[in-house]
Amino acid sequence: MTAIIFTAIPTPDAEALWAGEPDAYGRSPERRMAAGDGYPCRHCLGFIAGGEAYLTLAYRPFPTLQPYAETGPLFIHAEPCPRYQASEILPPVLTESPDFILRGYGHDDRIVYGTGAVTVREKIEDRARELLESPEIAYVHVRSARNNCYQCRIDRT
Repeated sequence: MTAIIFTAIPTPDAEALWAGEPDAYGRSPERRMAAGDGYPCRHCLGFIAGGEAYLTLAYRPFPTLQPYAETGPLFIHAEPCPRYQASEILPPVLTESPDFILRGYGHDDRIVYGTGAVTVREKIEDRARELLESPEIAYVHVRSARNNCYQCRIDRT
């Protein structure tokens, strides 16, 4: 059985944003206050509590620009938070929705066609392991089934 790890955005990416560096669109992240619980932080993979400051920004979870390098909005805590470190434990941000899109990407950072599917929360680990059993799949993205927002990445351990 393929062992998996849930991977948050890299700490250097978060540190750059906390320091005020521009996002993937060259704009400053927007600082806001959470009106209620439920804003998912893509660095700690937990939730931003009501009344806490957070950043909204454009993020591209790919190393280079290319046709499959999707860019989209995400949230992170406005102040430094610890990066998510658990491995096969479903991160908190993946516990609030009934389903997510899982999609495999090749070693060239391009979508492996036929791998994308809406997956119920209880089957995320199984589907990720199934996808990562294929040598052509380098990693899996987890995205919102409603808005297609990037949640996290799943890698082999």
